[in-house]
Amino acid sequence: MRKKYDFSQGKRGAVLPSSGKTRITIMLDDDILEHFRTRAEALGTGYQTLINTALRAALTPTNAKRQEDIPLTVEKLREVLRQELHAS
Repeated sequence: MRKKYDFSQGKRGAVLPSSGKTRITIMLDDDILEHFRTRAEALGTGYQTLINTALRAALTPTNAKRQEDIPLTVEKLREVLRQELHAS
């Protein structure tokens, strides 16, 4: 090994950047973190993956608070039209 290395051109962080994900620091309650760790161990997956899945599920239209918040899809429009045509 060399006695001295030149790190003047070195950069901090991961050697290979991951696409589509960003590393952050977040403070979670201990019981929440323990819940996800326990579930992850039982499922054989990572607890961060489960947290990400739970956050993604909170963003889906099915979890919207009001009916007006849910975007109208072609499938939903067809369903409503069928119901109205059937009722008349």
